Amino acid sequence: MTSPAPATRAYRRLSVEERRAQLLAAALRLFAHHPPEEVSLDDVAEAAGVSRPLVYRYFPGGKQQLYESALRSAADELEECFAVPSEGSPTARLGLVLDRYLLFVDEHDAGFSALLRGGSVAETSRTTAIVDEVRRAAAEQILVHLGVPEPEPRLRMLVRTWIAAVEAASLIWLDEGKQPPAPTLRDWLVDQLIALLTATAATDAETRTAMAGLASLEHPDGPVSRLARAVSPLLRELPGACGTE
Repeated sequence: MTSPAPATRAYRRLSVEERRAQLLAAALRLFAHHPPEEVSLDDVAEAAGVSRPLVYRYFPGGKQQLYESALRSAADELEECFAVPSEGSPTARLGLVLDRYLLFVDEHDAGFSALLRGGSVAETSRTTAIVDEVRRAAAEQILVHLGVPEPEPRLRMLVRTWIAAVEAASLIWLDEGKQPPAPTLRDWLVDQLIALLTATAATDAETRTAMAGLASLEHPDGPVSRLARAVSPLLRELPGACGTE
């Protein structure tokens, strides 16, 4: 593995918390751009400008402990992407969530792919649990933005399905050279959630109530109205639409 240029070696005394944070930051930079099996403790030590024994002193469990700690740190950062202020329309908040999420994906690149695709030699039940925790936390935050913090199973399933779609789209986006541009991908993913909500609202009372609440808070030229105007002509052309045969 080609390591980034080593940091300038400076052995000033750091507190335990500062040193641990320094090592985690160095590890995160490496794991962000390389699968964990390609990163060694020597790489981390070199990137942090310290000795290998010092890395072991803080992470006696070796690379696996360091990887899990770095993953936990990245997971905390990823969870924060979904915790935006409850200001503005729900779709504006969702757009901000996706902007922050896609920036995280962009900055962590190969590491994000390795994290979600699994199959790494560093993958364990603990690393899987960390990833699942992020997904659950993301679902909870999206439901809060939709104004339904304690939904019935069907609406919860809808949101978790959308989060799975966001993950899949993000991985494909990386494979496709980060095309289309992130803002285009963001708008498409917001449209997907609106479409899922609309389709489910047709047969689920709770989702219909959530959709009505969302629409009441939206700007007349916001994503909900734009998508409705774009889709309405297509629906009218379907056989049986508007009472026609």
